[in-house]
Amino acid sequence: MNLATTLKRIGRIVLIGIGVLLIAYLAARLIAKPAAAHPWFTARTGENKPLVFAHQGAENLWPSNTLFAFQHAAELGADVLDMDMHMTKDGTLVLMHDQTVDRTTDGSGAIRDLTLDELQRLDAGYRFSADDGKTYPYRGQGLTVPTLEELFRTFPDKRFGIEIKQTEPVATAQSFCALIRQHNMQDKVLVSSFRQENMDAFRGQCPEVATSATENEVRLFYVLFRLGLSDLLTPVYNSFQVPEESGGIHLLTPRFVAAAHRRGLAVQPWTINETEDLKRILALGVDGINTDNPDRLFALLK
Repeated sequence: MNLATTLKRIGRIVLIGIGVLLIAYLAARLIAKPAAAHPWFTARTGENKPLVFAHQGAENLWPSNTLFAFQHAAELGADVLDMDMHMTKDGTLVLMHDQTVDRTTDGSGAIRDLTLDELQRLDAGYRFSADDGKTYPYRGQGLTVPTLEELFRTFPDKRFGIEIKQTEPVATAQSFCALIRQHNMQDKVLVSSFRQENMDAFRGQCPEVATSATENEVRLFYVLFRLGLSDLLTPVYNSFQVPEESGGIHLLTPRFVAAAHRRGLAVQPWTINETEDLKRILALGVDGINTDNPDRLFALLK
């Protein structure tokens, strides 16, 4: 076989390969669908655009993850109350950011090792200070660690963003889903988690509830986005809750936001607190902003 014949055969193989890839690409484009619409994202009369998420109930203004903070954030005008969820030793779902109670209360220990009774004896406002430790205005004011059920009963009409922090995926998902259904919160809860196993378990239990992408799912989308292939993805989630930067990568760009919107995905960055940062993120056309300082975001929106 001479060189010319060999080159012709290689050329045919390359052309066939390109044709197969093109057909596969076109087929994927036809099959891929945007994220399914969910009632959580339905616009409400009088809400802000973008949605204002009060991170931990506005942690820089009031004691983190307390009903007191959530009440004040709601009165301030927050569209979404954002919180973190754990399970106690005796199986109750409670609201706190950390795995332990040390940072925010006068107690110590892991939530998973404490009963609900032990947790609710603690002062949930004990360590809050807005002036670098000069004063602690909420000590001894009766603030306790709230349960998820207390939250649902207190704010039956509010929208929530709830992050699953617990490390027992199945048990947590079962209890969480049961409470959501019991209180008819299926259209009012947006669930997130860094852990894929938590999210897989929850989606299996409660497919009717909106979820955000996990870290793994964000990573996959971003790789496809950089390759120009994100339109081939059919998301099983409804939003991206992401930082502006992660691991030295600048995630939030106009092109990323546009790519997410083409797939029917809301973009809700966290945790944006400084006024100049809030201005920059607002200019990107995001759908929500999670902040410890909703007062600053309101000042810009108004």
